[in-house]
Amino acid sequence: MAQTPRFGTELLLLLVLSTLWGASYTFIKVGVETIPPLTFIAARTLIAGGLLAAILRARGMRLPGDRASWARFLFQAGLNSVVPFTLIAWAEQTVDAGVATILNATSPIFAFLLTALATRHEALTARKLLGVTAGLAGTGFIIGFEALEGIGQQVWAQLAIVAATVCYAGAAIFGRSFKGLDPMVPAAGSLLCGAAVLLPVSIAVDRPWTLAPSASSLVALGLLSVFSTALAFVIYFRLVRTLGSIGTTAQAYLRVPIGVAIGVLCLGERLHPDAWIGLACVVAGVVAMTWPTRTSA
Repeated sequence: MAQTPRFGTELLLLLVLSTLWGASYTFIKVGVETIPPLTFIAARTLIAGGLLAAILRARGMRLPGDRASWARFLFQAGLNSVVPFTLIAWAEQTVDAGVATILNATSPIFAFLLTALATRHEALTARKLLGVTAGLAGTGFIIGFEALEGIGQQVWAQLAIVAATVCYAGAAIFGRSFKGLDPMVPAAGSLLCGAAVLLPVSIAVDRPWTLAPSASSLVALGLLSVFSTALAFVIYFRLVRTLGSIGTTAQAYLRVPIGVAIGVLCLGERLHPDAWIGLACVVAGVVAMTWPTRTSA
């Protein structure tokens, strides 16, 4: 009988993934101060993919050589990096952070809906539906429902974020097709494919050789590439395999309380009373979406 991964370990990894991707917004904000978004994203995927490919080689492993595998990597790259990274970078030039966070936190809902209406690759229980609802409500409490007032004022930018969120949900579902591979393999392959798509566009549009990035932007790029991309993608593909697509997208909710916690610890911010209610809702929602389903012996 195959061993079931320990739930506590997977939940801890989900927390780590949420922290890494939650920190990415800070890295991006610093990085794009002197590096155009398109070039910044292209460099992010190239550095992260190259690092993972080097680690694979050091481990004595190789990326697949067949055309079918690389076609799958390319499709995953479109869903997980090329399209959503670009859409969000463009949209956040005009959309407020609170509204963007609310819209980004809806990926578990789209994962649930795509699973229910299309793929049906995992059990859709009332508990998961309750978790999706509780997590979204908690996100609203934490950010403050007054942030919802901004929705609709920049319709096209907000629709771009929603489209990116749908991509993330689709990526979590399609990512299950790499079930038989070491998590580092699809992470490296999809990131290298993303870099192959983005680099020519960056060269044509931004002419990166003419740029003069600051030291802080370069540091932010390095931290984003190594930790919030390379390491995060390896954890992501493992969790897609162990927690399922809906459970893995729960990190979208966890990013919100983590961001609040960073503000409290590092910036001296104070939580308003509704935020504590939101934290409880988010934790309950994540547990409901990720708790392992009992199977008969």
